[in-house]
Amino acid sequence: MSRVGKRPVALPKGVTAKIDGQTVIVKGPKGELSFTVPDVVTLSEGEDGITVTPVDESKKARSMWGLSRSMIANLVQGVTDGFERKLEINGVGYRASIQGKNLQLALGFSHEVLYPIPEGIQIQCPKPTEIVVNGIEKQRVGQVAAEIREFRPPEPYKGKGVKFAEEQIIRKEGKKK
Repeated sequence: MSRVGKRPVALPKGVTAKIDGQTVIVKGPKGELSFTVPDVVTLSEGEDGITVTPVDESKKARSMWGLSRSMIANLVQGVTDGFERKLEINGVGYRASIQGKNLQLALGFSHEVLYPIPEGIQIQCPKPTEIVVNGIEKQRVGQVAAEIREFRPPEPYKGKGVKFAEEQIIRKEGKKK
């Protein structure tokens, strides 16, 4: 039994959800998102929110039950609060800035790295060594943050590179004589 799938997804004030067959369309103050659930689960809307139930007791239906409920909860959170990932830059001379519709990164290469900011994603640089990625779609926010991190992942000896703010870098000891 899915413990995640049992709970209904509550709809906060100002958020509306419409169920159209297997598709859920959620509208809120930040925008509109939709998700199509697999055929092995069914959707229903009640006074306590959206409820997801499996069609049968198969392994596929039970696994999609919790996943579908989590995806719908992410839609609701996205249109109300949005999602945010913070990145930190460590290293001498490493910095980031916004240049028009591009994120400009100086990461120790012979050239500046320009990353075009995708539609629906906002990127801010409150400090030259900090990047904040915001958006309403959890998957896209995480993907953009991962793509920025890929330009210079943190290395284990000095910790230089781009890392997630909550990430712990396991440091290695250097050579010994």
